[in-house]
Amino acid sequence: MIDINIIRKTPDIVRENIKKKFQDHKLPLVDQVIELDNQVRVLKQEGDNLRAMRNSLSSQIGALMKEKKIDEANEIKATVVKNNERIAEIEEQVATLDAEIKKIMMTIPNIIADDVPIGENDTKNVEVQRFGEAVKPGYEIPYNADILESFNGLDKESAGRTSGNGFYFLLGDAARLHEAMIAYARDYMISKGFTYAIPPFMIRSDVVTGVMSFAEMDAMMYKIEGEDLYLIGTSEHSMIGRFKDQIIKEDELPITLTSYSPCFRKEGGAHGLEERGIYRVHQFEKQEMIVICKPEDHMDWYNKMWQYTVDVFRNLDIPVRQLECCSGDLADLKVKSCDIEAWSPRQQKYFEVGSCSTLGDAQARRLGIRMKGKEGTSYVYTLNNTVLASPRGLIALLENNYNEDGSISIPKALQPYMGGKTKIEPIKK
Repeated sequence: MIDINIIRKTPDIVRENIKKKFQDHKLPLVDQVIELDNQVRVLKQEGDNLRAMRNSLSSQIGALMKEKKIDEANEIKATVVKNNERIAEIEEQVATLDAEIKKIMMTIPNIIADDVPIGENDTKNVEVQRFGEAVKPGYEIPYNADILESFNGLDKESAGRTSGNGFYFLLGDAARLHEAMIAYARDYMISKGFTYAIPPFMIRSDVVTGVMSFAEMDAMMYKIEGEDLYLIGTSEHSMIGRFKDQIIKEDELPITLTSYSPCFRKEGGAHGLEERGIYRVHQFEKQEMIVICKPEDHMDWYNKMWQYTVDVFRNLDIPVRQLECCSGDLADLKVKSCDIEAWSPRQQKYFEVGSCSTLGDAQARRLGIRMKGKEGTSYVYTLNNTVLASPRGLIALLENNYNEDGSISIPKALQPYMGGKTKIEPIKK
């Protein structure tokens, strides 16, 4: 949610930003906010005038009563009563208008960074740089489900019986490798000075609407029936929500946290081959990082954060690239975002394995997260980034470490988490 002063002082900037986001249907919202805000200001001025008059009249009543001018005092008392009634009406009207303004403001997209590429959707995202050589081996790389099944590592049939489409059982070395990747990502972030956290996996609606747009909420979140609780789509939701309505001392910033959680999402669009594999699923696990910092530091942290993800994947012998997200691909709260994509030797293309975003003070405004310094209080900036999410990370590891004999080489970084194993061999039948 942007600062309403931006709409008051520079509405054309807000309108231009909406156009850059290809959300022209939201352009009328700017004028609606301006009109409602003007109504609030007029009402508040009237209320202030009535309160000042009430104070003046109240002092007159005391003087008149001392002079035994009872009738005149009673007339003024009647005026005070009417003023109080009108003040109460004004306060109710202002509260209603403020709620309406907030509702509209929460649908107006955040102001994007000046260097964000302009484009309507993710096909216009821009490759920035590559890390590691994207190798095409001289032998075929099987589909991820086939690789996993070759060492009895995947059971989607049983998951279909227990939970439905989009769920899976990982077994044996596959499950162990999956957890090894998450554990390595956790320890890597701890080595960078981040504090490890395990958050609640369910959050209330006021936290959901504080950390994401309504469109994202409807598309992603699972609601617990009969409860004001949602399953988290990422631990960022809980981790940022932890600071709701808090005032943080400026000298305690930045706050750097890395969190583990399962994640639950209404993934749509799974068809054909993807229904058999583990690329598009409703449940996965992720190591996340969040940073809460002063406004002037957010871009330094943004660049550190996505680089950490690159380093983790390169340490797992996985080539990756950084992709700058265009304006139309940015969720409404984001100022700037980039995706980290891993190389798929099977498909001969890159696919998304993580995303890094700075949201400016949008989440902080929604959740009331402020910092207190020598010059008073102000809103903090928030950032989030995927360190590693599996099973997508697992797919990247399997494909890039697949050998012609069907075995999987375990990267050195993961071997301590795998009991010293250097390979996973297919099971002979």
